[in-house]
Amino acid sequence: MEHIDLNHKTILVTGAAGFIGANLVMRLIKDTEDATIVGVDNLNDYYDTNLKDYRLEQIDRLAKSGECSSTFHFVNGSIASEMMIEDVFSEYNIDVVVNLAAQAGVRYSISNPDVYIESNIVGFYNLLEACRHSYHGLENAGGYEGVQHLVYASSSSVYGGNKKVPFSTDDNVDHPVSLYAATKKSNELMAHAYSKLYDIPTTGLRFFTVYGPAGRPDMFYYSATEKLRRGEDIQIFNYGNCQRDFTYIDDIVEGIFRVMQGAPDRLTGDDGLPLPPYALYNIGGGQPENLLDFVTTLQEELVRAGVLPEDYDFEAHKKLVPMQPGDVPVTYADSTALERDFGFRPQIGIREGLRKFAEWYKEYYKI
Repeated sequence: MEHIDLNHKTILVTGAAGFIGANLVMRLIKDTEDATIVGVDNLNDYYDTNLKDYRLEQIDRLAKSGECSSTFHFVNGSIASEMMIEDVFSEYNIDVVVNLAAQAGVRYSISNPDVYIESNIVGFYNLLEACRHSYHGLENAGGYEGVQHLVYASSSSVYGGNKKVPFSTDDNVDHPVSLYAATKKSNELMAHAYSKLYDIPTTGLRFFTVYGPAGRPDMFYYSATEKLRRGEDIQIFNYGNCQRDFTYIDDIVEGIFRVMQGAPDRLTGDDGLPLPPYALYNIGGGQPENLLDFVTTLQEELVRAGVLPEDYDFEAHKKLVPMQPGDVPVTYADSTALERDFGFRPQIGIREGLRKFAEWYKEYYKI
């Protein structure tokens, strides 16, 4: 594994106004010296853009605080635009790429498949091509080495209805149950091909149900909070017989931050051709939570924070319903490879994580 010092580097983060992207950008601003962080996001309206504006404001405030030496530059654009990506790579000598831009959501992919192909397939292809071409003309590049590491978001959704638990990156994942999962598996295959053909160090990260303050409103914990506040019912799928490996946002960011600094080695095989510098890891808590237990903890923390009154009748607003198309009954990460290679395993449990979310929610919505 090749160590990459992120200080003084130019780092591209796509999806920079998204939940994971914004938190990663703030971590990079705080914990690097004299780095140039370039954030790209198209600020689409898949969910409330006010939340994306809020995250960008948090980034801007941190970058201009005078406490950090690294800088942030924002580009409003879609990674599906080949011209925009080319412009970014020509303006900045990108050293490390973290691709977090994607159309998310399993259920949304059932009714809106075209946006998944545009962002998750075409957009990722554009980034791979830009990384490939970053190596051209290096003899005149004044010490620039091209892209040293491409880190990209995959998803636990690729495991589909896998019956073997915990989920390992060695498992067969050839049977996705949603288009979203199929696009993420495609990203892993595309990255492997480009790693082999063009010697691009790539690392894919399969995220497991990320949650926390300023998260995505379409995620269950957030949408359930919204519905409960409005006095509406929340639907608990598969009649409550679901388990999810929830992963708090700080653990996800810590994992990405460490992985960015460890690129797969560029090696040559017996045939004289490059061995693909390609890696793949799970990032998940490794402790699947029953959905009903998760809901109970969420309720308790919403009451504790004052988001909901103490006498709220939760039982009257819980509705057990069948499994939805594209969903899976359980997600469960085997993160031993991440711990082995980077000395890290997610640590934050749902009680602590949901407490931070509830406190943020109360402040953000001025309850």
